[in-house]
Amino acid sequence: MRQSRLMAALLFIVSQPTLAAELFTERDQVNAARSILEVWHEDQPESADRFLHIVCWTPSDRKLPAGYQSRLTGIMKHIRGFYAREMTRLGFGNRSFNLKYDAQNQLILHTVRGKHDTSHYAVQSGNEIRNECLPILEQAGIDARQETILIFCNLATWDKERRRFTHKSPYYAGGSFRGGTAWQLDSPELDSNNLKLKQPMIRDGQYGRISLGKHNSIFIGGIAHELGHALGLPHCRARPDEAVRGTALMGSGNRTYGDELRDEGPGSFLTLAHALRLASHPQFSGSIKGLDERSTATIDDISIMAEGKSIRISGKVKGKPPVYAIVAYFDPEGGGDYDSTTATAVPSSDGYFELSSEALRRGRKGELRLFPLHANGSTAGQMSRTKFRYPYSIADDGVPNLSAIQLRFDLAHVLDALAKDDRQLATQLADAIKSPKAAAVARRLTRRVRPTQTPAEYDGSLSTAALTSLKPESSNVGWGRPAFDRVPGQSPLLESASEIFERGIYAHAPARHVYRVGKKWKQLTGKAGLATGHAGTVEFEITGDGQRLWKSQVLKAGMLSEFNIKITGVVELELLTNPTSDGLGSDWGLWLDPTLSR
Repeated sequence: MRQSRLMAALLFIVSQPTLAAELFTERDQVNAARSILEVWHEDQPESADRFLHIVCWTPSDRKLPAGYQSRLTGIMKHIRGFYAREMTRLGFGNRSFNLKYDAQNQLILHTVRGKHDTSHYAVQSGNEIRNECLPILEQAGIDARQETILIFCNLATWDKERRRFTHKSPYYAGGSFRGGTAWQLDSPELDSNNLKLKQPMIRDGQYGRISLGKHNSIFIGGIAHELGHALGLPHCRARPDEAVRGTALMGSGNRTYGDELRDEGPGSFLTLAHALRLASHPQFSGSIKGLDERSTATIDDISIMAEGKSIRISGKVKGKPPVYAIVAYFDPEGGGDYDSTTATAVPSSDGYFELSSEALRRGRKGELRLFPLHANGSTAGQMSRTKFRYPYSIADDGVPNLSAIQLRFDLAHVLDALAKDDRQLATQLADAIKSPKAAAVARRLTRRVRPTQTPAEYDGSLSTAALTSLKPESSNVGWGRPAFDRVPGQSPLLESASEIFERGIYAHAPARHVYRVGKKWKQLTGKAGLATGHAGTVEFEITGDGQRLWKSQVLKAGMLSEFNIKITGVVELELLTNPTSDGLGSDWGLWLDPTLSR
């Protein structure tokens, strides 16, 4: 019987060559990555058991949900088993996060009563709740800054008789190989034993009428998903060749977890990209070697090329601690990073790697992000933070356009010189650039000319004028100093939504830029968006003599809003960049190619 099952599996693989090639490639990568990791960890090893620490928090006017210890023990064992099975399936062995149990084999839980009653707390109360938990964790000898913490918040309401569920619990997470925090909810009907139930039907305040089993899939899957973030995993979705396994856990797999138990689909799975990341996490590796070591990585001789309808990347990576894998994320604009697909490679002994992907969204711009994975668990930043990031676009027929990447390569030496504050060298390098677009951008970055004329004073003969070539009446930004034709920081490129612009105004919210146009101009055109690498949300607004002329929708990373407004008879223009309800964090607004015409 065992031999017949093996033959059937081999026949299935042979009948699907794409899947066959992927499976063999995955196993080869895993074996090669494991070899690099094992060699490094076996040299002067520093073994240690790191644990996931679990807190049960409740507001001052509520008791913890019924049977919470036994239910959460079952739930967390189930999730731990999921991670272990996926790591085993991919070839990493029986690895998972670690849990602490008492003498009765029940989870050790730290209970915390909040300072306020239920009405005080909301979805946004995560940090406040965490701060209320810190003293209890500290008493137990746990430093929450250096450990992975899961906080179950008792802010759900379950009406057993009417089978109705609502909640206002924090439901998010973040972290790295060093530590992290995930906020989740607990409720009496959540039980891993209920995952298989197609009946009874309940009314979920967010998802409507669903079975109790599906309700458990969503919220137990939510624990597994947010825990992934606390362990340092970003979002991603399954590539078409991976989708035969189900839904990627770190995509929308939080909603399909356990679906296979009800014969409602294949359920959720862990991508190779994320299993590779977890393989070096101290929770999964059992090693704290290099935990506090600063990681550095460079990629030399990098090549990013379009081959048919795929993008191929190669290069030589060097890192300290050693780099055992490269993960690439191909993230189309819009939708955050939930729809980002992945590709992976393991470097050879001299650091050479090569990977490619054709899982690219047609008719969309996107951003390629490369993450070297270090043997100590570091990945040099989360999804929106890596120095190896490259904009691209995909035509409607699926052919990649890599002109923006080429532009970045053309500017690389100039940018390096500017980062070292060597303006003379940067200017010399800019003068040597042959690409017209790259040369124009480089000139803007290296030659800072202060405008002397306002738009109202402009005496040139041209019918159009870049707004950044003219003097504003006033400029105020929410962080740093006003900047024109560049952004502050290490990378001065005006980059937004996978495009690089020659001209623009840095406008971190709240920002206000006022120009006196003196009724000389008829039109203002341009675009507005957020600087690449910043995940805030902003609204842009243009007024003329105090009257609103244009306002954007709320813009997130990867979005651009175009404006084309009439300003005939306007004396004073005001460009406003406004924060939104999520605060001022990462609100790096940009006014891009703003141009006056007459």
